[in-house]
Amino acid sequence: MKRIFLTFIMLLFAAMRPAYAQDAAWVQIEAQPSLNAAETRARDYAGTLPDVNGFSLGGGWYAIALGPYSADDAETVLREYRRAGRIPRDSFIAFSASFRQQFWPVGANLLNITPLAPALTSEQEYTTVAQAPAASAPAPEPEPVEADETPREARASENALSRDEKKNLQIALQWAGFYNAAIDGSFGRGTRGSMSAWQDANGFEATGILTTLQRAELFKQYNAVLDGLDLRLVEDRSAGIEIALPVGAVGFDRYESPFSHYEGTGFVPGAKVILISQAGDENTLFGLYDILQTLEIVPLDGPRERSKRSFTLVGEHETFISHTEASLEDGHVKGFMLIWPTNDEERRTRLLAEMQVNFNRLDGVLDPTAGMDELQAIDLVSGLKIRTPKLSRSGFYVASNGSAMTSLDAVQSCSRITIDGDYDAKVIATDETSGLALLRPDEALAPQGVAALRSGAPRLKTDVAVAGYPFEGALNAPTLTYGTLADLKGLSGETTLNRLEMDAMSGDVGGPVLDSAGGIIGMLAPKEIKGRTLPAGVGFSIPTTVIAEMLSGAGITANTATQNAALDNEDLAKLAADMTVLVSCWE
Repeated sequence: MKRIFLTFIMLLFAAMRPAYAQDAAWVQIEAQPSLNAAETRARDYAGTLPDVNGFSLGGGWYAIALGPYSADDAETVLREYRRAGRIPRDSFIAFSASFRQQFWPVGANLLNITPLAPALTSEQEYTTVAQAPAASAPAPEPEPVEADETPREARASENALSRDEKKNLQIALQWAGFYNAAIDGSFGRGTRGSMSAWQDANGFEATGILTTLQRAELFKQYNAVLDGLDLRLVEDRSAGIEIALPVGAVGFDRYESPFSHYEGTGFVPGAKVILISQAGDENTLFGLYDILQTLEIVPLDGPRERSKRSFTLVGEHETFISHTEASLEDGHVKGFMLIWPTNDEERRTRLLAEMQVNFNRLDGVLDPTAGMDELQAIDLVSGLKIRTPKLSRSGFYVASNGSAMTSLDAVQSCSRITIDGDYDAKVIATDETSGLALLRPDEALAPQGVAALRSGAPRLKTDVAVAGYPFEGALNAPTLTYGTLADLKGLSGETTLNRLEMDAMSGDVGGPVLDSAGGIIGMLAPKEIKGRTLPAGVGFSIPTTVIAEMLSGAGITANTATQNAALDNEDLAKLAADMTVLVSCWE
């Protein structure tokens, strides 16, 4: 039986009894067909009765039961509470084997605890106000202080701990800063020394053996980081997943196959959980792995791990960290994503561990049509935004290894630069005066076309075209924008610029400017000149003399255009498309 780790341990220690897996009896007093209704009824009963617990029965039903007791004590509880009218007449004795996961109290798991002595109320406490004596009631006696164990008793209760429970003690001592050795569940000299140091620091006698109450206090300190998250076991039956979720920080919002979205409540800014559920095989798993890495909530920085049957993705952003894991079992791909703010690492890692240990596969997967009526958008995948560059411009191949020329403003302040969206590239040379940047892909490419620079000055008033991505990649191929070469210098007489009569767009900047025969006569430059934005129909290009000089300095010999006959529009467009690239700058 899976459990919510620390809360369970606290209850276990507070009970001060060894683990017990048989003969636990319960008084089942009610069953409800929904978890919400069962939680409400359990809360109501807990206001008037001790030992109230809630368990899943399977099939969508949830039981409320008192216990755990021995069989004889359960009979006594059933008889006395029935007689007093405190529980329904149809209540009955049940045993632990009848129950599944515990949902109430939150985080508890009492199915393997030694039966408790029943906390029955006396007959006098059932007396109504009308039957009570007229004399004023005496002042209530102070609650007795629970006695701690002797070292011998503490050793005995410690011996009843499982190896995993002993490891958990070492983890808590390590978190508290008193233990720095192996987490092995073996209480040697190092563990005893850390226990003694913790006892001394917390005002207890330094015996080196933690009593049950001291262990509970240690885990209370350890568990404090999760306060307020309201960690609960949630059964998402549509997704076929049971998992511990911080319902104080996230709540169910919607289904959009293959995701079940739990959006933040605002308690933890930026918190979000997404459950993953779909039918499929290894190809489905690998496809999901690739798709997730295109999403904004899975930043590129962070470790990735993929095997034949599972994967883990960690994305680290300056404002949040996302952890995604999924696995393939019995034809079902299931997993979850936790998105959590940065600078809250201890709580994030502790919560992640709780979610992992309490992740349980149920029958079925999310309906593949779930969420089809939601608003569709080209930049969304099942309700999740695709990662997009902060800007994209155009460029063109200048060498057979895939080196490309582009505008300097396209590659400034980028954490990542890509060519055609798929190929990472680095800036290997820049010219701030002319605004040129030379890129080299991280892996050698084999472009279908390489720019051929036209030598000599182009003829004024001739037709020209710029090849580029005017809509910054919204279209998956470059387009041609036609215009005229208006002047061989800039507006202020600059010989490093040619003026164009052309309605190009910002996405076209960096693209090649071609003459009618397909020779390159320049690269389209930004329209902003010394802080001024020029009117429509005015553009500039950086001439081939400047481009060739920069390429030569980088050790690249530019191709020379030899074609002089004018091309028809279709052939010109194909030639331009083969050499033009989309250059994207990513944050």
